[in-house]
Amino acid sequence: MVTRVRAVLFDIDGTLVDSNYLHVEAWHRALQTTGERVPAWRIHRAIGQDSATLLSGLVGDRPEQWVEHAKSLHTRYYEDLAPRLRTIEGARELLHDVDRAGARVVLATSAPQTELELLLGVLDADGAVHATTSADDVDAAKPAPDIIAVALERAGVDAGAAIMIGDAVWDMKASLRAGVTPYGVLSGGVAEAELRDAGARDVFEDAAAVRAQLDRILG
Repeated sequence: MVTRVRAVLFDIDGTLVDSNYLHVEAWHRALQTTGERVPAWRIHRAIGQDSATLLSGLVGDRPEQWVEHAKSLHTRYYEDLAPRLRTIEGARELLHDVDRAGARVVLATSAPQTELELLLGVLDADGAVHATTSADDVDAAKPAPDIIAVALERAGVDAGAAIMIGDAVWDMKASLRAGVTPYGVLSGGVAEAELRDAGARDVFEDAAAVRAQLDRILG
């Protein structure tokens, strides 16, 4: 199969690994530990952003020391929950399908490198992954386009030859800002209408549903 798309950039949390609600739990505990009471539904709606941006949106501007403390608490609680991480149905197979189709797989996440390592262990698809990016590679993660730009560089392709698959409005916005066409999945808990409003060309239930339409998506 010869494909027009030469690289597929994937978000991981909520797209390939069922982790969003574990992040909600970890942030909820972290914020409670700092004395902040933020409803879980508000945290869920912020998941997928750069951590500092997420915190600013939830509790307002805080000193850098406070932000770093809250982030470290989240990491600690998230690592405690890591045994509950599972791949989303069809995710591992999707990565291998894209690789076999001749497009490069790049994992582009707003998670820090330590969390990325946990996710890679759960995915267990190293043979299909061309490159990865994380929040540690940029000054600002999603919805800023920087991670997408790094992913394109590591894929060795221009924006017009790549697509992005993600579960959050931040994935859609970051992709469009970088000139990459985004597609959405519902497995992160965000409504189809919100993903489309944020710029998704199409929306699928989960990774397995993307697999079923992969030939069409890759062109």
